[in-house]
Amino acid sequence: MMSLTLRLSDGQAVHVIDEGAGPPVLLLHGVGLRAEVWEPQIAALGASHRVIAADLPGHGTSAPLPGTPALPDYVGWAARLITALDLGPVAVAGHSMGALIALGLAVERPDLITRAALICPVYRRSPEARTAVLTRAEEISVGRGGIDGPLSRWFGDETGRLRVQVAGWLRSVPQAGYAAAYRAFATGDMVYADGVKTINRPLLVLTADGDTNSSAAMAREMAALAPQGRAVVIPGHRHMVPLTAPDTVNAVLRDWLADARREAAE
Repeated sequence: MMSLTLRLSDGQAVHVIDEGAGPPVLLLHGVGLRAEVWEPQIAALGASHRVIAADLPGHGTSAPLPGTPALPDYVGWAARLITALDLGPVAVAGHSMGALIALGLAVERPDLITRAALICPVYRRSPEARTAVLTRAEEISVGRGGIDGPLSRWFGDETGRLRVQVAGWLRSVPQAGYAAAYRAFATGDMVYADGVKTINRPLLVLTADGDTNSSAAMAREMAALAPQGRAVVIPGHRHMVPLTAPDTVNAVLRDWLADARREAAE
């Protein structure tokens, strides 16, 4: 896989992994992770597409956003990244925080995307869930956000290689970038909620039935609202389903991308 640094129109540095050839697909990861989390998808989709996986601002080796960024600032960053790629409109898939960014692009900048896949997105949290995530955002902002809680939610009692790998990424993420992105994530579930019904691109909403924060009910509601929405719920997995069920997720993503090829041929 090719690893390189791009410069956006504002001079910001963005680290990306660039693999394959063909129609472009942009992959955006979740809070605390990095582009390498998409390795199973890069390997699978890179056989037929040009796959670009980016480190979010303040993650990996990408520069942070200035000030106290909110979700629309991350969406603006993603729009500048797509423009810098100079590949025309791209398919965009995001996981968790990346899904919120992909949603924002679909609502605000449909000119930049051909379709969107939201993997484990959050949508209109309950008051209890909102309180919990805002509390964690405050803990992270003062350096008290441990990783045991997220790992338990994401993996349950599983203690194998994937959990160890993800734990390493969470421990290595720059604190300021982690805190900024989590704050935007914690307050972002309502930002584009009303815009789902206006999305005029094919929209895949995928989650796992064991993901209580990005629930199956959320996925189905979002897909039902979008004119070209489709929901997929994978049984027996949790929030890190792209890593824990890569073959299943990759098959769904290949179908999502194959639809674009069929449309182009018609």
